[in-house]
Amino acid sequence: MPGLDAVSIFAEGTFEEQNWSAHLARGRAEEEQAAYIQPFQDALSKSDGQDGGSKRQILGKVLGEVKGLGEGPEREVEGFFNLLFSHFLALFPENAPDTRQQLSSVLQVISSADAQPSIKLRVYETLTTLFNTIPRQSGLRLLVHQSIVSLSGSNGELEHLQLTRSEVDKWVSEWNITSEERSQYLKSLVDAYANAGLSTTSYEFQLSYVRSIPPSSPSAQTAALEIIASALRQPTIFDFDPLIRLDAVVSLKSHELLSLLQIFLNEGLAQYKVWSAKNTALLSNYKLDGTQLERKIRLLTLATLGFQSLGRDIPYAVVASAIQVPETDVERWVIDAIRAKLISAKLSQTTKTVLVNRATVRVFGREQWETLEKRLLAWKSGLASILETVAAAKRRNNSIGVTESGGASGLETPAQQAQEAAA
Repeated sequence: MPGLDAVSIFAEGTFEEQNWSAHLARGRAEEEQAAYIQPFQDALSKSDGQDGGSKRQILGKVLGEVKGLGEGPEREVEGFFNLLFSHFLALFPENAPDTRQQLSSVLQVISSADAQPSIKLRVYETLTTLFNTIPRQSGLRLLVHQSIVSLSGSNGELEHLQLTRSEVDKWVSEWNITSEERSQYLKSLVDAYANAGLSTTSYEFQLSYVRSIPPSSPSAQTAALEIIASALRQPTIFDFDPLIRLDAVVSLKSHELLSLLQIFLNEGLAQYKVWSAKNTALLSNYKLDGTQLERKIRLLTLATLGFQSLGRDIPYAVVASAIQVPETDVERWVIDAIRAKLISAKLSQTTKTVLVNRATVRVFGREQWETLEKRLLAWKSGLASILETVAAAKRRNNSIGVTESGGASGLETPAQQAQEAAA
C-alpha cells in the first residue's frame, strides 16, 4: 500500500477466532472469569458473516475493557496487543468518527499503565510496529508516537529513541493534523526530554516548537522568553543565531531578555557586565547563572577576536585585554575555546602569541560576507602568484633541457659523434 513503511502487523486467525476476553479476565478472581468471558464469546460466535459495523462494536467493547497491560507472560501480552491493533486497523478506518477517540483511549491506558519494564518494552515494540504500519500521512501516527515517547520516558529509555529534530519536522509536515496539534506534540517532546535530563535534545525540539507557534498566539511570548533562557542556560550552546530567526523571538522587541540575547549575538564582555549590573532580578527570574553567562561571553568574545585575526599571531596581551583576564590565564581560556569547538588555534609560549586558523562567527551577516570576500580575493591573488612562479620555473627548466640536448645550439653530443664515426 502506498505511503506505508515496510512493516506489517499480521493477525493469527479470523476475527471470530479471537479469544480477547481470556487475556482481559486474568486479573479477576477465578470465580468471576467465566461470567466475564461468556458475553464476549457469545458476541464473537454471532459475528460470523456480520458487517464491519457489528464487528467494530464488538472490538470497541474490547478496547473499552483494556484497563492496563494485563497479566501473563511477556509474549502473551505482546501478542494480545499485536492482534488487537491488527484488527483495529482493519475495522476502524481513519475517517470513521470514533477511530481517533477509540485509539486515543487505549493508548492513554497503555502509556499510564504500571508494569514491569520488560513488559513495557514488549508493548513498546508493538507500538513501533503499529506506527510504521499506519500510512505516513495519517494523523493517527501522532497518537501512537506520543504513546511511544511516554512509554520510553517511563522506562528511562528516551535517549534510545534517537529522535532528531529534522526527522520530527519531516513527520509533522506529513501528518494530517492541525497546527495546534503539531505545536502540542512538539511541546510534549520538549517536556519529555527536559524531564529525562536530556536538556540539549529538549532545546533542539524547543526550536521547532517555538517556530510552530504563530507570533500572534498568546503563548508565543512565553515560549520565546523560555527558549532564550534555555539557550543561555545550556553550557554547550554558543550558536544563538537560530533564535533571532524565530518570529516569536523577534516580536519581543524591547524585552530585556532579548537585549541580553543581542549581546551574546553581537557584543562582548564589557556590554554584558553593564547589562547584568542592571538586571540581577531578571537573571534570578529566569534561573540564569551569572558566572556561567560570563564564561560563555568570554569564550564568544575570544572566538570573535580569532575570526578578526585569522592567520595572524595575536599577542597574549591583546587576548587578555579583550576577555578581561590576567595574561597568565590566556592559555587556559584558549584551550577552553578549542574544547568548545569555537576556534582551532596554536599557542606559542616562546613568543606569547595565539595563531587562530579557524573561528566560529556568532552571526553571519553583511560584515562577515565582506570579510569573507576580502579573504577569498587575497587567497585568489596568492594562488595566482604561486601559479605564475610555478609556470616560470617550468619554462626555465624546459629551456635548460633544450640547451643540454644540443637541439638549440647546433652542437653534437659525444654519443652522436660516436654513432657517426661507427657509420
